[in-house]
Amino acid sequence: MSNVTLNVNGQVHSLDIDPDMPLLYALRNQLELNGAKYGCGLGQCGACTVIVDDKPVFSCVTPCAGLEGRKVRTVESLGTAEHPGPLQQAFIDTQAAQCGYCIAGMIMRAQALLEKNPRPDQATLRAHMATNLCRCGTHLRIIEAITRVIENGGIHG
Repeated sequence: MSNVTLNVNGQVHSLDIDPDMPLLYALRNQLELNGAKYGCGLGQCGACTVIVDDKPVFSCVTPCAGLEGRKVRTVESLGTAEHPGPLQQAFIDTQAAQCGYCIAGMIMRAQALLEKNPRPDQATLRAHMATNLCRCGTHLRIIEAITRVIENGGIHG
């Protein structure tokens, strides 16, 4: 074990963990942030997607050791059940979740895109979101939810 310092959702945490521990396990087991989900464990499905600095990453294959001094954000940073953020609200409004397992990762991938490019065209949006998988097949509603946010002024408006 070793002391690893992580900045998660604006709070600094000093954790006594194996530095090679995947970020997903530190988030869920150490910090009790359960938005990011374990999907495949191989960085292929996107259920575990979080934002590190300004990029979406698969937290299941990202070791904690490489994250010191970087900013990690999870879906919990975007809003609450009582006050959801714009993307969260759009996913609710469009009923983009069927089982809901992939949704936190989908929202974080979309958040990262809209922070860099508030008005992506449909081709850019679809290409960016293709990395994350939804086994229930709600991809069209997911794209609709993100498009609504874009059309309504983005994540800040």
